[in-house]
Amino acid sequence: MTTNLRRAIAGAALGIAFAMSAAHADSITLNETGSTLLYPLFKAWIAGYKGIAPNVELTAAGTGSGVGIDSAIGGTVRIGASDAYLSDAVAAHNPQILNIPLAISAVAINYNLPGLNDANLKISGPVLAGIYAGAITSWDDAKIKALNPGMALPHQAIVPVRRADASGDTFVFTQFLDFSAENWEDNPGYGTDINWPKVTAEKTAPGNEGVVATLAATPYTIGYAGVSYAGEVAKSKLGTAAVENQAGKFVLATRHAIGDAAAQLDPRTPPYERISLVYAPGDDSYPLVNYEYALVSQSQPNPATAEALRAFLLWSLSVNGGNSDAYLTPVGFIPLPDFIRGMSEVQINRIH
Repeated sequence: MTTNLRRAIAGAALGIAFAMSAAHADSITLNETGSTLLYPLFKAWIAGYKGIAPNVELTAAGTGSGVGIDSAIGGTVRIGASDAYLSDAVAAHNPQILNIPLAISAVAINYNLPGLNDANLKISGPVLAGIYAGAITSWDDAKIKALNPGMALPHQAIVPVRRADASGDTFVFTQFLDFSAENWEDNPGYGTDINWPKVTAEKTAPGNEGVVATLAATPYTIGYAGVSYAGEVAKSKLGTAAVENQAGKFVLATRHAIGDAAAQLDPRTPPYERISLVYAPGDDSYPLVNYEYALVSQSQPNPATAEALRAFLLWSLSVNGGNSDAYLTPVGFIPLPDFIRGMSEVQINRIH
C-alpha cells in the first residue's frame, strides 16, 4: 500500500463519521457486480474500506455493465456498477433505482498495428463507424491515410474487436459514433448491446480484459477499452489512438482532456444525474467520457443494510476517501466536481 493511500484511508477514518458508525454495526455484506471499467477501482476501494468499516464485507465482480444493470433492477445485488445510465424508458419502469455517479472515467481506442503502436494513430468517429460497419476494411484506406499523412500504413485487413457482453464501454463507444458520425446515427445507434453490423473480420471478447488480450494476440486489430486498463495496454505494447473531438482536434485520453470534457457538460447534469458526457465541445476535450454509476435501489431489505450502503457510498465520494487521487489516479479516473458530489449525496441519502 502506498503512502498516499495510507494517508487517504487515515483521513477518511478521522473525518467521516458515517463510515465509522458502520464499523460498529453487525457484520453486513454489500455485493457489487457490473462494469469491468469500474472493477479495478472497486477492488482498491474494498481493500481501503476494510480499515474504515471492518464489519462491512464488500464483494465485487467484473461482469459487464449489462449484468450490473439487470442485477440492480432484479435486486440480486446491493450495487450494480455501470458506465451507462438507465434510459428514460427503463428508468420510468424502475423508479426505485437510483443512478448515482461515483467518479468520471473514459474509454480509449486501442490498436495493434506492428511498427506503429507508438505513433498515436489519429482516428475519427466517421472512420471508426466505417470500420465497425464493414465499409473501411484496410489500414491503408484513403480515409485513414487522410487523417495520418506521412504515416506508412500497411495494406492489411483491419480486424475490429468489440465486446461480446452487454457493456457500458460499448454504450460510450457507440454513443460517440452516434453523435459524431452520420453513417452511424440512429442505425444502429447506441446502447450497452446493439444490433451490430455484420463484419466478416470482426472479433468479440468478454470484458475489458478480454478486449485487451484479443488486441494483443491479433495483429492489425482495433478496439475500445476503459482507461482503467491502460496498464495492461502498456504491458501489451498496444497503440492508443488520438481521437477527433467535436472541435476537430485529435486528443488522447489524458487526465486533463477527460476533466476538460466533463467540465463542459457536467453543469447540465439534472438532479437524477442520468446524462451523457460524450462528444463534449472544447479544443482540449476528450470525446469518450462518462460518469461511472452505482445503480442502487432506494429500498433496502433492512435499516442496517441501508445504513451500511449509505455509509460506503458516501465514503466512496469523499475527497478524503474513495474520490481521493490515491484511489482514482492509478485507474485513470478523475473525481466528481463538488456540485455533482452534492447531487450524488442527495440521492444516496434517499436510500432506506
